[in-house]
Amino acid sequence: MNWSVLKRLPTALINWIKPNLDTFKHSKALTIWILSLIIGAAVGVAAILFRELIGLVQLPWLGNRSEDTLTAAQNVSRIWLFIAPVIGGIIVGQLLQFLNARRTGNVSDVIEARTTSGRNLSLGQGIWSAVISAISLGSGASAGREGPVVHLGATLAGFITHRRRLPEWCSKTLLAAGVASAISASFNAPIAGVLFAHEVILQHYAMRSFVPIVIASTVGTVLSRLWFDEATTFLIPVYQITSYWEFPAFALLGMVCAIVAVLFQFTLFSADYVARGIKMRIWMRPIVGGIAIGIMALFLPHILGVGYEVTDKMLWNQLPLWLLFTLIIAKTLATAITLASRFGGGIFSPALFLGAATGGAFGLIAGNIFPDLASSGGLYAILGMGAVAGAVLGAPISTTMIVFELTGGYGLSIALLLCVAIAHGVNQAVHGHSYFHWQLEMRGLFDHLGPHRSIMRTKKVMDFMDVVEPGLEPERIDTEKDTPTLKPTDSIDYALRTFDAGGHQRLPVVDERDETKIIAWALQVNALRYFNKALIDASVEEHR
Repeated sequence: MNWSVLKRLPTALINWIKPNLDTFKHSKALTIWILSLIIGAAVGVAAILFRELIGLVQLPWLGNRSEDTLTAAQNVSRIWLFIAPVIGGIIVGQLLQFLNARRTGNVSDVIEARTTSGRNLSLGQGIWSAVISAISLGSGASAGREGPVVHLGATLAGFITHRRRLPEWCSKTLLAAGVASAISASFNAPIAGVLFAHEVILQHYAMRSFVPIVIASTVGTVLSRLWFDEATTFLIPVYQITSYWEFPAFALLGMVCAIVAVLFQFTLFSADYVARGIKMRIWMRPIVGGIAIGIMALFLPHILGVGYEVTDKMLWNQLPLWLLFTLIIAKTLATAITLASRFGGGIFSPALFLGAATGGAFGLIAGNIFPDLASSGGLYAILGMGAVAGAVLGAPISTTMIVFELTGGYGLSIALLLCVAIAHGVNQAVHGHSYFHWQLEMRGLFDHLGPHRSIMRTKKVMDFMDVVEPGLEPERIDTEKDTPTLKPTDSIDYALRTFDAGGHQRLPVVDERDETKIIAWALQVNALRYFNKALIDASVEEHR
């Protein structure tokens, strides 16, 4: 035996391990893990309170706090089906007016904040947005609870990490950790929470972000299960894939669901566009929307709220074909009216609703045409849920897992993956992007086109300018000369274009309030150096 080799082994192990431990220490990974634990707990509690607040709002008019809103609505006086959304609209309108807010927060705000490391989020905004959304959903507005709770989780994460000197990747990771806990606590779906945070918020899978996001998601799930229970959101009947000859039908269902998803999104866009063109005080918009929702609810109480009870009935084949077709149209219109009239809420639950209705109707038709081959309508309803939601959210992987965890239906994985993939692909071919990215494009942020586009729009001149030393007499711009200037809040895209247009190597940065006062200087070489470093950091963040 070579004893000299054994004697050198401890030293070799130390030399191997020590650099890794030093890297772990300098990256502040342990700090991030601890913060993710705190964020997971805080967001988990907030998600529980949000769900309970929805129940408290619906208690006075429905008589219960559960999500069985259809059964409750069928047992109360019909006048309440009209009055409740109107009263909710009055309250929401007054709150928006008092807070001087145009709308509530949503998932696209969180994606935008990720590009600026949480710079655009505030705790106050998250809280009032959640309160308004809870009042909206509790009074019968047709929307989902996913958007508000994701936004609330992100704002809490930003508040907990506020003023901590953390690397940019840490801030983004902790923002995603808050989202993961929100999804997990709200839907009892821990794996989906982790995947959603990576796929939708971070938009990449990085190893060093995985652990803190999982920690936060786990804590949120544990708290949710301790408070509510471990049951899945939907109870599904026994099902099985009757024959592998059904897979062409599953592929066809994916295409049908893509059409429903595209029409749903175009309806949302159109309603929002029309609402923006109508001159109306902000406090009046929810009232008008509440009246419209109330009138629809008199004939179809199925559209009220998040609609989980109705979705559950679709999984059990308890609704006739004509009603499924009617609900696809009615729920689409109700959700479009809800969001366009500035009620709070998200689009995930309506997408599940529409998917279940589409799949259920498809299954009933397939069963009548091929009675010996077609599986149960409940199976098709589950597949439709994933396909429509995946196409709308632009998140096929996390949506597939959400459907698995909401239904406990892991046995249909192959069929579900096929439907979701085809629906997502057709939606991308026709529509080009998800609902969230459409919202971002409305703000001039083309985040899905690559990190360089978001860096060009979100990084500012203030990030690389050389500030004039304090105490010196500030220089002034000669107004008689046509000298181009920059402002601290101008984007790096605008700065580089200004440098290039005039062939300048240095430009003055002027005060926002006094455009003749020079407060800093911007060098073209510094702008390019900063832009290149941001691109490198983005690449490292996505692959480390």
